Amino acid sequence: QVHLVESGGGLAQPGGSLRLSCAASGRFFEINNMGWYRQAPGKERELVATITKRGRTNYADFAEGRFTISNDNAKNTVYLQMDSLKPEDTAVYYCNADVNLAMSNQDYWGQGTQVTVSS
Repeated sequence: QVHLVESGGGLAQPGGSLRLSCAASGRFFEINNMGWYRQAPGKERELVATITKRGRTNYADFAEGRFTISNDNAKNTVYLQMDSLKPEDTAVYYCNADVNLAMSNQDYWGQGTQVTVSS
């Protein structure tokens, strides 16, 4: 079993910053990719950013230039630095990991962390 534990959410003012972290633990061979998704009330879950184990990144248009995804493979951890936050960034942010279990690959999700941007 693989567990993803997120931290770092909370309240920020417009224009402010937050840094999310997600650490994977459990029994697995390696992590292929990790990423962040978000879901605002009444909306579908959407991609924020992803990063491969080699560090290749992909961002949603709204995240480009404001958010930065990074990883620490030794710690099986992914980070999301969010700057210039806007009220529309308010959502529950979920960590995702595509994990190599040696015999197969499997997708895992964290429990989500609330990000609220408000003055």
